[in-house]
Amino acid sequence: MELDDRKMKILTAVIKNYLETGEPVGSRTISKYTDLNLSSATIRNEMADLVEMGYILQPHTSAGRIPSDKGYRLYVDRMMAEMTTQMDEKNKEVEELKGLLIEKEEKMDAMLKQVARSLAVNTNYASMISAPSVSGSKLKFIQLSRVDANQLVAVVVLEGNIIKNNMIRVAEELDDETLLKLNILLNTHLNGLPIESINLGLIASLKQQAGIHSDIVGDVIDAVAESIQEDEDLEIYTSGANNIFKYPELADGQKASEIISTFEEKQMLTTLVQNTLANEERTGIQVYIGDEMQDSSMKDCSIVTATYELGDGMKGTLGIIGPKRMDYEKVVGTLKKLMRQLEEVRKT
Repeated sequence: MELDDRKMKILTAVIKNYLETGEPVGSRTISKYTDLNLSSATIRNEMADLVEMGYILQPHTSAGRIPSDKGYRLYVDRMMAEMTTQMDEKNKEVEELKGLLIEKEEKMDAMLKQVARSLAVNTNYASMISAPSVSGSKLKFIQLSRVDANQLVAVVVLEGNIIKNNMIRVAEELDDETLLKLNILLNTHLNGLPIESINLGLIASLKQQAGIHSDIVGDVIDAVAESIQEDEDLEIYTSGANNIFKYPELADGQKASEIISTFEEKQMLTTLVQNTLANEERTGIQVYIGDEMQDSSMKDCSIVTATYELGDGMKGTLGIIGPKRMDYEKVVGTLKKLMRQLEEVRKT
């Protein structure tokens, strides 16, 4: 059932007041909080309808109302539909990321940790960022080089300048001419190919052309496969876990312990990242409220995620974890601003 403007304004007032105070909201508070010029009795009737519709809850008979997950969902969806280019200008630390992003690849870890710290500091919630994924990217270059008589190193370069090194043992030393021919063979057929396009038919053809060195071609393909497998073990950086204790509804000993444990073990975060990146439609902001998350330890939390891009098919996930009464507008604004900055850096 669609809410009329009056009910929506009252619901919004309930949510905003609860976000600020953490206390159940009564009709008298709403009468002062809105510009509807309605009596407390009329507001009580409207709030009763909102309870019946499932948008707000009444914890106790004589208490005020608090938002339900359904109410939060409607509020968030409306807020996000209205947001376009408005960005949160208060998050100065995020500006520092542009310089970090254009540094060399070995600075990636420092950049990701700085992102997580900045998000935690600027929002007062817990934060996470996953390392960019090479899933779905293309091979840029393969280089076979001799280490010693019985070992080669296969350097696999993927889009986004992700570099993977794999050692390959050989039965006998290969001369420079043979190495050159193998490098030409591999790069002629594999350069620019999406990783998922390297199928059994292509591998068989390469092995046939490699002749007596077909085993080396097989080992190189295995090295590419290992690169993909390593990327599946997502690296996730977190910060601000102790911010959980700032919110009374999450600070209960056992509850806080479960949330922080889930946060630090990262299994739930990994699943969240994988699901987000696997769904091509989820390229913007996603909000998960309460029971919308499968992990029971997070039922009193909300998680807001965003997909960031570093170019060449490189994608990762940003996330903010906090109470259901988090400042959604600030969080979404912070993530949108960061996504825009990453997009601008990607174009430079």
